[in-house]
Amino acid sequence: MESIPATGLICGVDEAGRGPLAGSVVAAAVILDPARPIEGLNDSKKLSERARDRLAPLIRERALAWAVAEATVEEIDRLNILHATMLAMQRAVAALGRVPDLVRVDGNRCPKLDVPCEAVVKGDATVPAIAAASILAKTVRDAQMLELDAVFPQYGFAAHKGYPTAAHLAALRQHGVIDCYRRSFGPVRTLIDNPELWPAGTLL
Repeated sequence: MESIPATGLICGVDEAGRGPLAGSVVAAAVILDPARPIEGLNDSKKLSERARDRLAPLIRERALAWAVAEATVEEIDRLNILHATMLAMQRAVAALGRVPDLVRVDGNRCPKLDVPCEAVVKGDATVPAIAAASILAKTVRDAQMLELDAVFPQYGFAAHKGYPTAAHLAALRQHGVIDCYRRSFGPVRTLIDNPELWPAGTLL
């Protein structure tokens, strides 16, 4: 990973939850403190759940500033997932409480911000602040999926985290579309448009 620049506040931004069929898309913004380094930062997808859960509180404790924000299922369906993701990122940066000199965003697109912003492809594996943001976003969204699982265990959210696995799609067909689902996403839209695929008694 690159070192943190000696001057200026660098904010890393990343999201979690663009691909799932259910739940909000979550974004995090992090300004790391060069005086309080955190060992083991990496793309959240390359870390174990145990490692993410260990690192997340360290990031909150040692960062100069951090924030987590989201865009709701309703916003995803109204705006589309790309624009909803950009909205979540804007909200995360705005909630920092400090104005960064530069924002670095994982991927190839930047949200519209009032400060300089650059996109960094694979930034979650090369820019420490983006890696930290990816960990916060992932752990917050996973926690939301665990909360959903506690209320709707028949859908298996704890296992698939909302992603369209075979088991998830089977559960969706069996139990129907509930409010936490993104109705603009293909597999969900297909079920809504074809009620004959639903077992009797399921809810729209």
